[in-house]
Amino acid sequence: MDNLSGIIMALQGAVSQGVLWGIMTLGLYITYKVLDYADLTVDGSFALGGAVSAILIVKGMNPYLTLIFSIVAGMMAGVVTGFLNTKLKIPAILAGILSMIALYSINIRIMGKPNVALLGEATVVTQIMNLTGLSNSVISLLLGILFAAVITGIMYWYFGTEIGCAIRATGNNEYMVRALGASTDQMKILGLLISNGLVALSGALVAQSQGYADVGMGTGTLVIGLASIIIGEVIFGKRFNFAYKLLSVVLGSAIYRMIIAIVLQMGLKSSDLKLLTAVIVAMALSIPVVKKKIAVR
Repeated sequence: MDNLSGIIMALQGAVSQGVLWGIMTLGLYITYKVLDYADLTVDGSFALGGAVSAILIVKGMNPYLTLIFSIVAGMMAGVVTGFLNTKLKIPAILAGILSMIALYSINIRIMGKPNVALLGEATVVTQIMNLTGLSNSVISLLLGILFAAVITGIMYWYFGTEIGCAIRATGNNEYMVRALGASTDQMKILGLLISNGLVALSGALVAQSQGYADVGMGTGTLVIGLASIIIGEVIFGKRFNFAYKLLSVVLGSAIYRMIIAIVLQMGLKSSDLKLLTAVIVAMALSIPVVKKKIAVR
């Protein structure tokens, strides 16, 4: 009975964190699926969002206002990666790696140390807790749902506009976009800007939810995001419209966190999480291939 209650409590926390991380997954979806761009900047921009938000809160800024600064900081990181790739012709993967490495030092410089604690500081979560009396996990879940729903709606609208369609077309066939007279370089930079802005927002919300920001909190963000996207696609499919695909990505993030929570409750060591994530991604990627082979037979 104690094990069951422990699993239920772990799942509640996992879902709340999964939805907050789902905002990061929405940002990664733009580069990975829409732009077809392998962007490793996200490992650094996620921690960047948390670092900016945390240090500004410690300095006395309104926690809601710090989210805006985190988004802007993430956007700047995305622009740098886009500049390295499009203007200096550095390969996409290498450009992301360079930005990610640089952001590690920049994040320490911003915080002045490897981590910043927010215990006793007013955050978005603690302010709502004081008003409603709800628990941290419930508030984090509600915040994640609210932000994910609003961002999904905005993304659905934006990628239906002329510029949004140009970004999607760049990911599908950039040669055709160039033939039509549009600048694929600008579309890539814009996509990276939006993507890393959302990733940094997710990092800021996660930092305020868990009560601290750490320079290593973004380690493995890319793999976690890819796992969430793949799980969402495998379970919910690619049918219906663009909004459905975005929502499936957020749900995939929550499911990924639930899987991790259950496995940890079963006794897996936290040091084995990277291995488990790699196995989950490999299994999820192999499912479509296995289905196709079964259908052929």
